[in-house]
Amino acid sequence: MREQFVNYIKNLQDTITSKLEAIDGSAKFKEDNWVRKEGGGGRTRVLENGAVIEKGGVNISEVYGPLAPAMQKYFNVGDCDFFACGLSLVIHPKNPYAPTVHANWRYFEMYEKDGTLVDSWFGGGQDLTPYYLFEEDAIHFHQTCKTACNAHDLEFYPHYKTRCDEYFYNYHRGEARGIGGLFFDYLKATPERSMQDWYNFVTQIGDSFLDAYAPILEKRKALPYGEKQRDWQEVRRGRYVEFNLVHDKGTLFGLKTNGRIESILMSLPPNVQWRYDHHPEPGSEEAKLVDVLENPRDWV
Repeated sequence: MREQFVNYIKNLQDTITSKLEAIDGSAKFKEDNWVRKEGGGGRTRVLENGAVIEKGGVNISEVYGPLAPAMQKYFNVGDCDFFACGLSLVIHPKNPYAPTVHANWRYFEMYEKDGTLVDSWFGGGQDLTPYYLFEEDAIHFHQTCKTACNAHDLEFYPHYKTRCDEYFYNYHRGEARGIGGLFFDYLKATPERSMQDWYNFVTQIGDSFLDAYAPILEKRKALPYGEKQRDWQEVRRGRYVEFNLVHDKGTLFGLKTNGRIESILMSLPPNVQWRYDHHPEPGSEEAKLVDVLENPRDWV
């Protein structure tokens, strides 16, 4: 399973970066291969200052070794070894009418010191963070997620959609980070589903990503905008940063396992604002977005 999923994420990284370069039409992803001294490494690809994408990263990693004490406590286990691999991406478009997107698909194994496998699971998902609400975009993104889920179980989409709404939520602000998508974790073998079944599900979600996001980016990338829209985008990006640094488990896991800081913080946008007690004008397009973030809805 380790080898199978590592091969999958390597190929998926190539597919996604090629498509995004084609949409941008100007900039290329810069590749940075890195090694983790405790074991493993990764392949970071970052695109900056493109015609369409202001900053984007599509990263894969494959790390292993002794589980750090902080993570032993988190998982409530003793001294053991681990293996983790995954693909993580965040795309921050330049145009405020084009939404930020995040996705992650990962696989984790835990071993006794003699190499005996004691646990393994998949996790991941994909979610959309618009700055201006286009309901047809939200519906398209969620419908694509639902279609991929329905190929495996009709219960998956409503369950993982709810999990996403609950997870990507800034509790200190009382609002969602975006309009959601899917979030799943600890997908383990059961009498009903093998790890191969879970692999088939997670990879179908990964394969659906470009179908979910690329048409939206193509549609919004050239819409005219002004300084007001750009200011609002940067204020909302501040809320994105707050979530990633305060609540996001992936960020915290990377920091606690001596992960590569540049890759972990790749998700942060380049231009952000924090304004004191900032609120949009009632009835404005900006207020329309905030209303949805404070009251998550069902899109399909």
